[in-house]
Amino acid sequence: MVKAKICGISTPETMQAALDAGARWVGLVFFPKSPRNVSIATAAELSRMVGTGTRVVGLFVDPGDDLLDDVTGQVPLDLIQLHGGETPDRVAAIRARFNLPVMKALKIGDAGDLDAATAYEPVVDMLLFDAKPPKGAILPGGNGVAFDWSLLAGRVWRKPWMLSGGLDPANVAGAIRATGAMAVDVSSGVEEAPGRKSPDLIRAFLAQVAATGE
Repeated sequence: MVKAKICGISTPETMQAALDAGARWVGLVFFPKSPRNVSIATAAELSRMVGTGTRVVGLFVDPGDDLLDDVTGQVPLDLIQLHGGETPDRVAAIRARFNLPVMKALKIGDAGDLDAATAYEPVVDMLLFDAKPPKGAILPGGNGVAFDWSLLAGRVWRKPWMLSGGLDPANVAGAIRATGAMAVDVSSGVEEAPGRKSPDLIRAFLAQVAATGE
């Protein structure tokens, strides 16, 4: 059964929609440049809504230890997502220091970009394959663009992986079929405007994901 992550949640209404509709992961963004950024206080409130069946993911971009200390000290994260230029050594250090599972996002534009996964597999718990940002983009992810999903077809990784980049309710089923993904991640594809999630789109996305297992 394919599982889904709704990333960039920032309100109780959208958190509840994700939980009620069966999201396996809910993502909270700690990156000030993102329209989905939340304060630590807001993140703590939102995380208190989450039951045992859903995992809370904290998304960071090249974070310092001070930020990670502040967030993990106040927000009960189940997984740290690193979405910047973190090296394998830095990923390993974060994983060891904070004693939490880590997922590393890799930005994919062509087949050669997948080679980076080999260096990260020994130091992560999950990989996330996202589209390479357009030139000039401020955000490392959440730009609503997809990469060529056929690049992943037939590939086997030593760690679990998640598909991201340009997914929405209309294309997620096709993306799952094309890649064989067992986990998918959406952010801008369930928004009415940048940073403003739609409960209806969240429910539609999760319904499409659930239907792939029927």
